[in-house]
Amino acid sequence: MENRTDIKRAALDKFYLDAKNPRLGRRQANTDLSQEEILGLMRNWVLDELAVSYLESGFWTHEALLVIEEELDGKSRLVVVEGNRRLAALIYLQQAINGNPDSKKWGLLVENLAKDKLEELKRLFRNIPYIQIDSRRDVESFLGFRHVTGIKQWPPEQKARYITKLIDERGMSYKEVMRKIGSQTPAVRHNYITYRLFLQMADWLEDFSIEDAERRFSVMYNALRTDGVQDYLNIDIFANERASQMPVPKPRQRALENFARWLFGKKAEDLDSIFTDSRHVSDFGKMLEDPQTLQYLEESKNPNFEVARKLMGGEEADFVQHLSEAAANVRIVLTGVHHYKNSEDIQKAVETLGIDVQQLLSIFPHILQKLERTEKED
Repeated sequence: MENRTDIKRAALDKFYLDAKNPRLGRRQANTDLSQEEILGLMRNWVLDELAVSYLESGFWTHEALLVIEEELDGKSRLVVVEGNRRLAALIYLQQAINGNPDSKKWGLLVENLAKDKLEELKRLFRNIPYIQIDSRRDVESFLGFRHVTGIKQWPPEQKARYITKLIDERGMSYKEVMRKIGSQTPAVRHNYITYRLFLQMADWLEDFSIEDAERRFSVMYNALRTDGVQDYLNIDIFANERASQMPVPKPRQRALENFARWLFGKKAEDLDSIFTDSRHVSDFGKMLEDPQTLQYLEESKNPNFEVARKLMGGEEADFVQHLSEAAANVRIVLTGVHHYKNSEDIQKAVETLGIDVQQLLSIFPHILQKLERTEKED
């Protein structure tokens, strides 16, 4: 492999966006996209923020693109394997400067550029810094650290897809991946099993929305942490690489269909997922452990999450939490409210609280009687 400190330079039009970029998504990254199509898919990647940075501070050498030589359209090309957002931002910026902005936003960015700044950009377009590497494998450790465990992390689905690629295509073990990307073995294994589950859904299930599952991948990842989901799907979360290639056994296909419907909905039947807030994952896992709640989820065509929580007793836990928080707040107020006895706002708030407490105690007369006896004794 070439020395990574060997900075080279080339004109902007010599670089090619990577059709295998994980950020393009599973479907797009597995197709032969043209450069125009890739650029179009990247349009909403907040590229203008990078462009503003280049206009204000320039393009620093430490931002050099990492490239490999690959054959595209029958010719050897410089394909960017790290720095595709930087390259796309520069392409859009050049188009705008040449009078062909992709949108009004890009036109406004360069509308009033000073002459010296314009000349500086034109020089940059002729001299983009890059480092050439021998193969994609040579950059895997760097990509893994930077985007899976580092400061510029990919979204959850892209991290898991990258880990899965190392295991399935490179034949690496969990521990080898752990050492390569600087993660922990349990996290690597959990990412792999979750992504293999995602692939299993895509292969087994009809009317399965890959886009919705990619968007809510973190929900599936967290759901798979719960005992309820693991037991319901019969997934061994501690399985080795080979055993995890098909996480859900064939006899549990119906359970997998239910799980996918509950998490991602079902477009053909106009059914939404039963919950959208990732904070409900823990409750969801407990629902699958409760026979009565699970029966409701399985037998109802369009189950309601709140109904399921009530069946499970989740509403009672909420009320306990609210009452505990209210009591804690009152105790805090009692430490200093006597200083504001003459405040009309305070008096009004106390009156409202008193009415609510009276109504609450009327529901629990035995508690009211107990308090009255305590008051008499005092």
